[in-house]
Amino acid sequence: MDASAFLPTPPTLDRLARAAIRCTACPLYRHATQTVFGEGEPGARLMLVGEQPGDIEDHIGRPFVGPAGRLLDRALGLAGIDRDDAYLTNAVKHLKWTPRGKRRIHGKPNAGEIRACRPWLIAEIAAVKPEVIVCLGATAAQALLGSDFRVSRQRGEWIDSDLAPRVIATVHPSSLLRIRGAEEREAALQAFVADLAMAAGDEG
Repeated sequence: MDASAFLPTPPTLDRLARAAIRCTACPLYRHATQTVFGEGEPGARLMLVGEQPGDIEDHIGRPFVGPAGRLLDRALGLAGIDRDDAYLTNAVKHLKWTPRGKRRIHGKPNAGEIRACRPWLIAEIAAVKPEVIVCLGATAAQALLGSDFRVSRQRGEWIDSDLAPRVIATVHPSSLLRIRGAEEREAALQAFVADLAMAAGDEG
C-alpha cells in the first residue's frame, strides 16, 4: 500500500497537509506523535528534501526545527538563502524510532516505508513546482532518484530528472553533527554551504 489513496483532489499544499494527517499507508504512523508535513509556499524556487522528522519535529509538527534544522538554518544563511524562500520537507512524514530507556532512537526508514510515503513527496513537488530540488542525504536522494543513487559519488552534481529543472544531492545536516573534530566539522560545514550556494545560484 502507498499513500495514493489519501491524496486529495485538487492536491494543493493546504489540502495535502490536512490529508496527510490521516495517512496510514505504512506502520510508522502508529508510534509517531503526528504527521510532519512540508513547510513553505507554492512557487518556492528551492525545495529541500530530508529523510524524516526527528524527535523534536515529531513533537512540534514542523520540519527541520531540531538540532539538524538549526544547523541547516545556519548553513542556509551562510549560503545566502532565506529559509522562508525555500520549501522544506522530508521523504518520510512520520518519525521512525525505537526505545532505548527513556530516549527515542531514530531508525532509518526502509524501502517499503519510503515507497509508501513517496506519493506525498511527488504531490508536494507538483504543488510547489520548484526550480531546484536539493536532496539532503541518501534517503531523500534514493526516494527521488532511485535506489542505485549514491550521494558519495554524485554529491554536488546536477542530476537529470523529470521532477524539476535542476536536482542536486548533498549530505544531510545531521551528518555534520556527528563529526567530533572541530576542524573537520568546520570543513564539512563549508562544503555543505558550497553545495547549498550552488543550488541557489544560476549555474547549470
